[in-house]
Amino acid sequence: MTLLIGSITIGLILALLALGIFISFRIFDFPDITAEGSFTFGAAITASLIVVGVNPVGATILAFAGGLLAGAATGLIHTRFKINPLLSGILVMTALYSVNLHVMGKSNVPLLSQKTLFTWFENFSISMSGKDMVFNLIGWSVPAKDLWTLFFCLLIIVAVSLLLLWFFRTNIGTAMRATGDNDQMIRALGVNTKVMIIFGVALSNGFIALAGSMLAQFQGFADVQMGIGMMVWGLASVIIGEALISNNSLGLVIVGAVIGAVLFRLLVAIALRWGMNPNDLKLITAAFVFLALVLPGFLKQTKKFKLIR
Repeated sequence: MTLLIGSITIGLILALLALGIFISFRIFDFPDITAEGSFTFGAAITASLIVVGVNPVGATILAFAGGLLAGAATGLIHTRFKINPLLSGILVMTALYSVNLHVMGKSNVPLLSQKTLFTWFENFSISMSGKDMVFNLIGWSVPAKDLWTLFFCLLIIVAVSLLLLWFFRTNIGTAMRATGDNDQMIRALGVNTKVMIIFGVALSNGFIALAGSMLAQFQGFADVQMGIGMMVWGLASVIIGEALISNNSLGLVIVGAVIGAVLFRLLVAIALRWGMNPNDLKLITAAFVFLALVLPGFLKQTKKFKLIR
């Protein structure tokens, strides 16, 4: 049960990554591979600042700001210099690898002895339930601190999702969505689509960097390699969410991305629990992504075949 709670917690953290990927891929149809660099960038900024004594909340906010800058750089390269979106992301992602090394000063920064957001969550759980308090859930013993950590992560994701839903219903958010749907129409209405793209890609990478920041604090370290494969992970979460919720309503799509992130993490945890080699984690991820891409189309074909019969 502890493994299950931990997997759901990580899934909720990576839901921030899924929301970021959702903005770039689904709102703007922008294949932004900057995610693999900005995820680590958020973790690097947070870890480096916490180690020197900066408040974890401030470090997390600055990580979000760092992601905004990384995304803005990608958007600017694409719009100002007319470079393909994929190549723009690759350029910034490649540059961020060196930037992350400079920010951290080394390839790995441990946080186990530092105060982080999750240290605060654990201290709160101790003050509320006691140090060694254990809850019984369906016959399984679960430490109270794990449940409190899960609860706080859920609160953060709910707050971010509601804020994102509200934002995309504002004038600016509507203009961003319209830019992704039909840039010629919205440009005819006087909206600067280049600014919308830059702002949208920046916002996307801000959430991705925030996910990296939260994961580094949860795991107790930041590593220069931790962003590898995260774009695929986030894309898989979005695709799984869309397959589960076949409604195009903005609110439900956001909920689907969050559920997809949690479910995808649970699938990976189950695969590892069944004895899969941890070295095959990326292979497992690729297999799940392939299934997530193929399964919806296969189900549609099956339904059509049944109707014909």
